[in-house]
Amino acid sequence: MKKTINRRKFVKTTLATTAALSIMPAIGCGSGSGPYDPKGLPTRVLGKTGVKVPVLGFGCGSRWMSVENDEEALGILEHAFNNGMYYWDTAALYGNDRISSEERIGRILSARRDNVFMVTKVDEREGEKARASIERSLERLGTDHIDLLHVHSINSVEDAENLGEKGQVLEVMHDFRDQGIVKYIGFTGHTTAEGMKRAAELYDFDVMMIALNHHVPGGEERFQEHAVPFAANKGMGVVAMKVIRPRETVQNLSPEILIRYALSEDHFSLANIGTDSIEVLEANLALIRDFKPLDPEEIKDVQAALEPFFQHQNLAWMDPSYVDGRMEMDMTGHMA
Repeated sequence: MKKTINRRKFVKTTLATTAALSIMPAIGCGSGSGPYDPKGLPTRVLGKTGVKVPVLGFGCGSRWMSVENDEEALGILEHAFNNGMYYWDTAALYGNDRISSEERIGRILSARRDNVFMVTKVDEREGEKARASIERSLERLGTDHIDLLHVHSINSVEDAENLGEKGQVLEVMHDFRDQGIVKYIGFTGHTTAEGMKRAAELYDFDVMMIALNHHVPGGEERFQEHAVPFAANKGMGVVAMKVIRPRETVQNLSPEILIRYALSEDHFSLANIGTDSIEVLEANLALIRDFKPLDPEEIKDVQAALEPFFQHQNLAWMDPSYVDGRMEMDMTGHMA
């Protein structure tokens, strides 16, 4: 017997899903998809969801949460929305020591709810804990539905295989999707290409968000060459994250080059970028308004420059115990 959350009165409408298939995201400009307006920003189709999304998403994790003043942070998010960035990405665990990212977003989401593609994540694997987390996310965001709900941070093949067991998180996600509370489901990860591929192989996910520009320590498990094509060939939308992180160890690569590299790679629908200032936002908006993909030789140059990063042994966010999106300092002195 399926459990419902009718007692919370979240369900007000039933949301329909689309079955449009897009293996290779096509870039274009225009009015977006349905209620979404990219304001002239280039868009791509998010895999089989059929939804057109801007090629940059607004990441509401550690960089955005490092802006201590809530009004300032929300002003950055509103400016992004007003300039066509309607793909907002957060998670139940994102926040700082004062407020969760979801609560902060909830202060302005309701006024533009139908025009934002809202993404959040559930970290819990056990079913009832996952259910409670998703209900809390809905309350924090002040919404009756989530456009895309991810399983947060696949960390091994075993983790991927356990998602679908009876009483685990995937069963709960399907329940929410059946009720129309969640429209699309996906998963994220940055520590295991094999685990990501296994999750894509086993289940009916709509989207995968995966770290770009790195391998696991030692250089094996090349993420974009291994898990990404498999997911894309299954019709999943593929989102790149941690696009700019190579600058932690490789100094001669600019954020602009790294973003262009991500958006020049095959299969990616968009890159999800954390933003902590209007200045960074404006630079990114200018870059994608006039987006030019790297040519093959430039791509080879970037890949060669990334080799030291691929071999780096001390990146805190490659540790399975790392908590993504928390505004805390890790052992390297970088924001988590």
